[in-house]
Amino acid sequence: MDPQAFIRLSIGSLGLRFPGKALNGKTGIQMLSSPCLCEIRLRGFPVQITSVPFITSPEAIPDSHSIASSFYLEESDVKALLTPGCFYTPHAYLEIIVFTGRKGSHCGVGIKRNQIGTFKLEVGPEWSERRPIILFNGWIGIGKSNGKPGAELHLKVKLDPDPRYVFQFEDETKLSPQIVQLQGTIRQPIFSCKFSRDRVSQVDPLSTYWSGSLDSADPETDRRERKGWRVKIHDLSGSAVAAAFITTPFVPSTGCDWVARSNPGAWLIVRPDSCRPESWLPWGKLEAWRERGMRDTICCRFHLLSEGQEGGELLMSEILLSAEKGGEFYIDTDRQVRAAATPLPSPQSSGDFAALSPVVGGFVMSCRVHGEGKSSKPLVQLAMRHVTCVEDAAIFMALAAAVDLSIDACRPFRRRVRRGNRHSW
Repeated sequence: MDPQAFIRLSIGSLGLRFPGKALNGKTGIQMLSSPCLCEIRLRGFPVQITSVPFITSPEAIPDSHSIASSFYLEESDVKALLTPGCFYTPHAYLEIIVFTGRKGSHCGVGIKRNQIGTFKLEVGPEWSERRPIILFNGWIGIGKSNGKPGAELHLKVKLDPDPRYVFQFEDETKLSPQIVQLQGTIRQPIFSCKFSRDRVSQVDPLSTYWSGSLDSADPETDRRERKGWRVKIHDLSGSAVAAAFITTPFVPSTGCDWVARSNPGAWLIVRPDSCRPESWLPWGKLEAWRERGMRDTICCRFHLLSEGQEGGELLMSEILLSAEKGGEFYIDTDRQVRAAATPLPSPQSSGDFAALSPVVGGFVMSCRVHGEGKSSKPLVQLAMRHVTCVEDAAIFMALAAAVDLSIDACRPFRRRVRRGNRHSW
C-alpha cells in the first residue's frame, strides 16, 4: 500500500512575556488578570483559538514539546498557498494574533478584547519539500507600548511529513461494499465489508460477544430497539481480519423516543486472536447517542481497550456529528486532550500506539460520513505510522463502519418506516 503525501504544520511552545517596564501601570495589571488567547490563521483553513500562558521568569522557556495547534495539508493545499494571488493576496501567511480578554459579557457588562500584537510567517517553497523543518523557534517581539518594545511571544513552528493511507467504502455500509484504497485516480480494492442484521450462528466465533436475537431483522423490532447489527471486514483472500457488532442495543430512553446520553448504544470492535485461530480479541468500544437541540447531533465516543490499562479503557475520542449533514469522526491527540500517555497495543502487528502521546502524537485516523437518510460512503484516512500491516488498517475500517451505522442506529424511534424504502430502518 502506497500512502498519499500530507504535511503537519504544528504550532507550540507558546508563551508571552513583557520585558522591562512593559507591565507597569493599570494596563499591565489588566493584562495579567485577563485570559490571554491567540487566533491562529492560515488561509483556506478554519481559524483556531488557543490560550497563551504568561511567562513571569526572564529565564523560563515554555515546554518545547507542547503543541497548541495543528494544520494538516494535502499537496493541493500547499500548492494553493504557494500560488501568488490564489487567496487575493500576493503571498500567504501563517498569522498569529495575540489578545487579552474575550468576546462576550460578564454580569451584563461587555468584555473588551485588546489586541497585544501579531506574528506573521510567510508560506515559502520549503513547505513543499516533504521533510521535517523548524520554521521558527524562539522569542519575537509582537507589539509596542508607548513607542517602546512591548510584548514578546515565544513559539515553535514546525513542518513534518504526515503520510496517510486513504480508503473509501464504494457503497453504503449496510450494502456490504468493497473498500478501496485511493491513490490519485487509482482505486485499488483492499477489503470487502459484510453487513448483517441476522442472528449470528452459534458456530460463529463472534457468538461469544453477540447480543442479537431471532427477531433482530424484524422491522417492528427495529422500531422499539436496534440490535443484532454486525460488520465483518475481509481481506482479498476472504479471511475475516476485523469486525464490529452491537453489544448494547440502541433503545429509546425513558420518557423520550431517542437514544440518550444516559443510556447509549455500544459497539465492540474486535480483531483476530493470532494465538488462537477462529477466536477474537476486543480492541475498542464505540458508544453513540443522540443530543437534541436546534440541530440534533450524534455523539460518538471511542475507548481503546487494553489489558495494560487500569480499568481496561482509555478514552481516545468524543465527537459530535450533525444528524442532518454528518461530519468527521477523528482520533487526533493534537485536537483532543488525553488523560494518559502510556503506550497501548496496536490492532494486530508489533507496532504500538506510543505515538498517541502528546510528545509525538497528532493525527491517527479520520472518518467522514453523511447524515440521516443520505447515501453515505465513508472516507477514511489513516496515519501511515500506525499501520504496519493490513490487519492494522482493517480494524480502523471496522471502527469507521460502526461510526457510519451509528447515524442510523440513533434515529428517533417514532418515525414510521415507509414501505419499500430500503434505506429506512
